[in-house]
Amino acid sequence: MPHADTSLWIRRSVVARELEARWNGALERVAELEGRIKELRAASAESPKIDRALLLQLAHDLPRVWNAPSTDTRSKQRLVHIVVREIVCDLDENTNEAVLLIHWTGGRHTGVRVARVKTGRYPGDMVPTAVDALCKLAGHWPDRELAVSLNRMRCKTGDGETWTTVRVREMRERLGLPEYDPASSDGKMISLAKAAAHFGICVGSAKSLVLKGILLATQAIKGAQWLVPVDALTSETVRIAVQRVIERRPKNYIDYQYDRMLRLPGI
Repeated sequence: MPHADTSLWIRRSVVARELEARWNGALERVAELEGRIKELRAASAESPKIDRALLLQLAHDLPRVWNAPSTDTRSKQRLVHIVVREIVCDLDENTNEAVLLIHWTGGRHTGVRVARVKTGRYPGDMVPTAVDALCKLAGHWPDRELAVSLNRMRCKTGDGETWTTVRVREMRERLGLPEYDPASSDGKMISLAKAAAHFGICVGSAKSLVLKGILLATQAIKGAQWLVPVDALTSETVRIAVQRVIERRPKNYIDYQYDRMLRLPGI
């Protein structure tokens, strides 16, 4: 019996120590939360008071707030999060437009149609097979770029899906086609994107120069990536054309280039 009493006393001591440790931990947690509450109250007291009348006035004049020179991108993003609940996107194949339905916080809805890019698309009766396209392009571009080209040419996989990097790699390996090796490039040709970056213009402007015959470029197959001879970059004709592109830029080009501007319909 004395042994049983000792065992019971030990168990009770262990339980008491465990409860005491938990209690102390809870008290520390409470003290930590009380400290955070004090800090938040102090920060709230130091912050400037909101003029409700002025805030409501600004709410009724959103375009003026949105277009004010002092409104930066961060502020515009916060405004978007406040006034827009969601944006639903659909495609209208008949008009080749993206149809956007904006759900505003107040319950209103706005429909916006945005034209989709038409350049570089294949007519339905001229779409090449994925095998033919890969046989001509494999080894010249990374699998990711090949997937972009195949989708641009409206090629589909065997089960009707669009192309991804993984699907291109699997198909290329199944056909025994070589993988792209950047070390094998002789450096005489660069992509149109790199040429555009060299000139300091966008890819669309560089492609426009190609289509006008000003900037030399070739494609292994229509819809594939453009390749520009390095020697063509130093052409005087190209230099003059690029300078004209730069001079036609709007004054707010830099803002758009670095995504510093956001737009809302009607503002």
